[in-house]
Amino acid sequence: MTIRLVSLDMAGTTIAEAGTVYAVLRSTVEEATGKAIGNELLSKWGGTSKHAAIGGLLDALGEAPDAARQDALFEAFRSTLRARYLADKPTIIPGVREAVASLRASGVKVALQTGYSRDVAELLLEIVGWTVGGPDADIDALTTSDEVPASRPAPYLIFHGMEATGVTSVAEVLVAGDTANDLGAGVAAGARYVVGVLTGAYTAEQLGRYRHTHLLGSVADIPALLAAAGDLPA
Repeated sequence: MTIRLVSLDMAGTTIAEAGTVYAVLRSTVEEATGKAIGNELLSKWGGTSKHAAIGGLLDALGEAPDAARQDALFEAFRSTLRARYLADKPTIIPGVREAVASLRASGVKVALQTGYSRDVAELLLEIVGWTVGGPDADIDALTTSDEVPASRPAPYLIFHGMEATGVTSVAEVLVAGDTANDLGAGVAAGARYVVGVLTGAYTAEQLGRYRHTHLLGSVADIPALLAAAGDLPA
């Protein structure tokens, strides 16, 4: 059985954005509460829904989050993030564009999945020049945290990407991401490959503490991994 779907996280995995999302998340909550957020606490929310992250951070800081406050802070976060991305434009990580094109040329579907809301994810894709869906697109599908019942480490973003690409078996899926929650989602989904990549905020030692099948330097290394294993479509 070969791999028919590669399901990839966005920020830190396929797109380099210099940690902007977490800087904005931290500053949004710190400014609202007047309390500092440590790196360890912030890292617990890496790769998950930013709306949920705001609620979780408020709770951890002893600020019981009511829905209205959480929604308002999320809107502030989203607005600031959009402005930052437009001012300091993210780029596709070196070698990733070519790797994605190679996988798709081999008959593998490529889906992006993210803890962003769809509007932010689409802005990010527009900035880096990637298109989704259609015969001439760069990516086969995009799933975002506002489209599923729960974000990572729940497996629903992956399952939604399978649905969108017509892949029905998790034995035919490779999941890759740069955070512990990315790996947790891949494990929860039962994906055949659960790959940690080292282009984000985590070191090999940090990611290696979480269940995975492989650690790679970059998504750019995935085609060679699958070719060596004989897991590309014939």
